[in-house]
Amino acid sequence: MSQDVRTFTVTEEDDGIRLDRWFKRNLPETNFTAVARLARTGQLRVDGKRAAPGDRIEAGQVIRIPPIEPVPESAPRRERPKLSEEEIAFARSMVIEEDPAAIVLNKVPGLATQGGTKTKEHVDGLLGGLVAEDAARPKLVHRLDKDTSGVLLVARTPRAAAFFSKAFSGRTARKIYWAVVTGVPSVEDGIIELPIAKQPGTGGEKMHVDEEEGQVAKTRYRVVERAGNRAAFVELQPFTGRTHQLRVHMAAIGHPIVGDGKYGGPESYLTGSISRKLHLHARRLRIDHPDGGRIDVMAEPPEHFAATLASLGFDPDAGDLPIEDAPPPTRADQKAKARQHAKQVRKGRRGERRSRSSGGSRR
Repeated sequence: MSQDVRTFTVTEEDDGIRLDRWFKRNLPETNFTAVARLARTGQLRVDGKRAAPGDRIEAGQVIRIPPIEPVPESAPRRERPKLSEEEIAFARSMVIEEDPAAIVLNKVPGLATQGGTKTKEHVDGLLGGLVAEDAARPKLVHRLDKDTSGVLLVARTPRAAAFFSKAFSGRTARKIYWAVVTGVPSVEDGIIELPIAKQPGTGGEKMHVDEEEGQVAKTRYRVVERAGNRAAFVELQPFTGRTHQLRVHMAAIGHPIVGDGKYGGPESYLTGSISRKLHLHARRLRIDHPDGGRIDVMAEPPEHFAATLASLGFDPDAGDLPIEDAPPPTRADQKAKARQHAKQVRKGRRGERRSRSSGGSRR
């Protein structure tokens, strides 16, 4: 057990990260349970004030840590497997822009962003190949679906990761997607406002429109060009960040994205030589940079997407439309957000009641 009160000054490198992340980075021998116990009893302080594990810290602040009781040793963390030269070359081939704070990739379709039980090959597993061995490992700050290609931002430092994460959660980052959809929307420039929730019975693997329980979801679409009534080349801008939002919204208005059998069924496939792969591509990302200025980068579409554009007579240059300001939230948005907040509060209170009732009393 450490017998002395210790103080640490937050460095620029840790500016903006969560307090529990600071412990993981700087005092890895202290597990989350110990940190949570100190916070719960009021012993963990930042600049003299009580602090919680989820609080974000700033450079120059002073963290006070009291004596910490040792915790049982856990199994050693499994090290990431060493990347082969081919894997490192593949990771580097996706880089389209980089600087000391960020790396921008053009993710290939079919490659997952993160791993899972049945997913062994993913972007996260390749990030070590983008920096020198003695450098900090880059960190994902957002994600793309496995079959969606295009711009994926990676932060080089914890400070940059915190900054970019805040930009995404605060909706100041602008993401532009290209898609080819079946049919042609009757309204060429429209807003889709349909709440989205997990579809029951799918284990959370599929989303659907749910007017009662869904979370607010808003998408703008603009028809770039049309191939008769067969298909359309569209630009999509998500103003919220729900899972599978673009795919669910386009299918909901009767124009599923080509190749999206999950949400569009058989109607999402075009006959002839058109690829059956998903035709959704993250074309552009514009986001503020932690050191000032902006990152504004475009990613070229993958081979199957480019081939479909050519086959249907679409001009890729026509797809880069001007970015316009996002529309302000409507009254419906505000009401839905309030309902969602109230729902979360009710769930939290139910959890507290269950915790109190199961905890028993002490004499």
